[in-house]
Amino acid sequence: MTTPPAPRRSWLRDHSELGVGALLLVLGVLVLTDALTMDVDIAQRGPIGPTTVPLVVGTGLLVVAVLLAVDVLRGGRGEAEGGEDIDLSEPGDRRTVLLLIGVFLGFAVLVGPVGFPVSGALLFWGSAYALGSRHLHRDPLVAALLSLITYGVFNNLLGVPLPGGPLMGVI
Repeated sequence: MTTPPAPRRSWLRDHSELGVGALLLVLGVLVLTDALTMDVDIAQRGPIGPTTVPLVVGTGLLVVAVLLAVDVLRGGRGEAEGGEDIDLSEPGDRRTVLLLIGVFLGFAVLVGPVGFPVSGALLFWGSAYALGSRHLHRDPLVAALLSLITYGVFNNLLGVPLPGGPLMGVI
């Protein structure tokens, strides 16, 4: 009795890590383009200006993208973590992914009109719900507290203004 041949996999499936390399390459080009076109005051203090970090990060992204592509093309493959208990033959959980996409899009739409504290609370609560938490009394309270703390830290301590929305005049 002969064994059936193993299913043939496509070249792209066998080299799927090249997609990560392509993403890193695109991000590196975007970061470098943004850094090189940045409008910088020439009378800066010290040898390190505001373009230094983006130039280093962008160059690093390009180097990692090239090294990853070379490794994959030479036959290298990423290894799953030892403690990973995922059956890769099963399909992904589309419901969770779609719920998270909806929560993030809702946050992006609502952050302007209702402000960060409200939209952030919805983001945190919706993400927890999408990822499986069903504590319907606790989760909204934790999300609201986390959103207010995040708003306070960014707005007051870090000096990064976030949209407060109509409730910030009341609170």
